[in-house]
Amino acid sequence: MKRTKLLFSLVALVSVFLLQAQRTEIKGKLIADDDVEGIHVLNKTASKFTISDEKGEFTIAAKATDTLFISSLVYEKKEVIITSEDENSEIIKIKLEEKVSALDKVVVGKILTGSLQSDLENSDAKTEINFYDLGIPGNTNLPLTQNEKKLHDADGGPTGSIMGGPFGGGIVLNLHKILNKISGRTKKLKGVVELDDRDKCINRLRIDYESILFENDTLTKNLRNEYFLFSQEDENFLSLCKEDNDIKLLEFLQQKLKAYRENLNSSNND
Repeated sequence: MKRTKLLFSLVALVSVFLLQAQRTEIKGKLIADDDVEGIHVLNKTASKFTISDEKGEFTIAAKATDTLFISSLVYEKKEVIITSEDENSEIIKIKLEEKVSALDKVVVGKILTGSLQSDLENSDAKTEINFYDLGIPGNTNLPLTQNEKKLHDADGGPTGSIMGGPFGGGIVLNLHKILNKISGRTKKLKGVVELDDRDKCINRLRIDYESILFENDTLTKNLRNEYFLFSQEDENFLSLCKEDNDIKLLEFLQQKLKAYRENLNSSNND
């Protein structure tokens, strides 16, 4: 029995090494109408990352079925699943779409810094009277985002209910909800909503803490973008955001910055 377990462990270990060995350096090129330098490319499957050069070109270790995640402040996020054809091709070309803002940024009057406390002190805005001041009931919940509405529509309500009647009872199934789960639509929408939540949180943290984190740090803007993506991919990131504990969040960001620098130095030494 012990020999069998040992043999199984050895086979599993060899399999892991073989899978790692199958990854090769794949070249890619990001195509867009504007600047394509400094866009970070993450292999989510292998936890590898790199950034594009001034031509939008990059090199990253990957194999078929790996998922590449391309993220930028200027372009829409994109996921690309590597195929066997991509492995054998000379270069993978990935088209990026520019983010479209509803309104151009216009600065009127006093300049806001992005820090809530500072901006409140700097602005001429007065506190609005709300329903609490008037002593009437109200709702402070924020409206659902478009993706949250889609998830609520796909997964809302009970899976089934028991109905009674003069001729006996029965179970009424929520087929809409069941079919969405079977098709994977619910799972996909949950992933989209989670990604939105991660983006919201990391944007807030950048506004509040970027100047503190990099006060005595020479990390370039492109690498800072990569560092924040590296932080937001942590499995504990979302739960920390929901705690809304600024001390814990700042400690977390400092720990991730240290880990990111170690990874960066290791990559440079290689």
